[in-house]
Amino acid sequence: MRIALALIAIALFAQDEGAAVLQGIVRNSQGQPVSGTAVHLTNAGKTLTAVTDSKGTYSFRALHAGTYTLRSGDVEMGPFTVAQGEARNVDLTIGSSAKAQFFDQPTFIVAGVTDPAARGGHGSDPVYRSAESLTKEAASLRTDGTARKAGGADLHHALADKDENQGNSLDAVREYQRAAELDISEANLFDWAVELLKHRAADQSAEIFVRANRLYPRSTRILLGLAVALYARGSNDQARQRFFEAADLNPDDPIPYLFLGKLPEGVITESAGFEERMERFAQRLPENPQANYYYAASLWKRRQGDPATTARVQSLLEKAVHLDPHFGAAFLLLGTVLAEQGKLPEAISAYQHAIAAGPPTADAHYRLAQVWRRTGEAAKARHEIEIYRQLSQQSALTSERERSDIQEFVFSLRNPE
Repeated sequence: MRIALALIAIALFAQDEGAAVLQGIVRNSQGQPVSGTAVHLTNAGKTLTAVTDSKGTYSFRALHAGTYTLRSGDVEMGPFTVAQGEARNVDLTIGSSAKAQFFDQPTFIVAGVTDPAARGGHGSDPVYRSAESLTKEAASLRTDGTARKAGGADLHHALADKDENQGNSLDAVREYQRAAELDISEANLFDWAVELLKHRAADQSAEIFVRANRLYPRSTRILLGLAVALYARGSNDQARQRFFEAADLNPDDPIPYLFLGKLPEGVITESAGFEERMERFAQRLPENPQANYYYAASLWKRRQGDPATTARVQSLLEKAVHLDPHFGAAFLLLGTVLAEQGKLPEAISAYQHAIAAGPPTADAHYRLAQVWRRTGEAAKARHEIEIYRQLSQQSALTSERERSDIQEFVFSLRNPE
């Protein structure tokens, strides 16, 4: 009997070679390991429990890929995604005073700002451009300062807003930091971290977002801000994980999906789980034009000449533009889908709708020119190419001007060794 059980155990172990591991340390608010405390891990309504050892360590092994929630004492973290074969470390701080122990001081000091004239350009890097675009999206999630009070942390936050509006970025970031130190709220931490991110301090922004995520694991915008900071510094695997966690936190919230949809083709959009979340977006919000568009875009990337996939993409895009007749991006992709099928008159109409929807995009004029050329309309093709060149030049100049206006922070270590 024992031999049989052993053989079964070996067989199960062999099947779980790609299983995930979740482990970490539970500490109290003074940073000391807590032994003998229960840690609960929940997935799909089922809960596993581990007890910390003398060093405060817990471990869950042979986990399947999925979305989990972790809880111990008064602290809950998640939901977060665990990938197949991943070995993930999650430390927990329990106790009513945990929030006060968030940090004494950050590891860095904002020492000054760079001279914009001395910086090199990165305008041709698509990842760099997309990181800037996502940073603007993250900044749009900032707290509305109109509801703030007149004293304490709120006063520092109001001063920070004023300094930022006046272009005094160095004073602004210091005021945001002071507000967060006086009141360690989700809003103050987010605004401080996103201010760092706006000024291309991705590493420092990520440091604050990581700590904020420990305190507020159910804050979607904290997760998104962390994902953008990680993406901006080139940590694509970690960024993907955080983007996915944000989308999984509240599957009916469209904002995380919109961030995912704005990512350029690459490591994250081609990874397992991306299309799944775009499909879920469309299924849960079927009357949302952006949900239909982004799912169509994710399918289009992997169509590989499959007629059924192409038909599905076209159907989703037609629904998107029906729901929003001014959805330029959806008309643009619809034109591309139609042109690839040789439906040139329909493609021309779609591109013209994309241009009319505005603001004018160079890509729409370029693609329209290609279709005019295929139909033998050389003069119309030349006209569209000329507009394409003008818009491309204007866009490049605008991007370079905006880029040169950003003050980048200079940092030093708080306690250099």
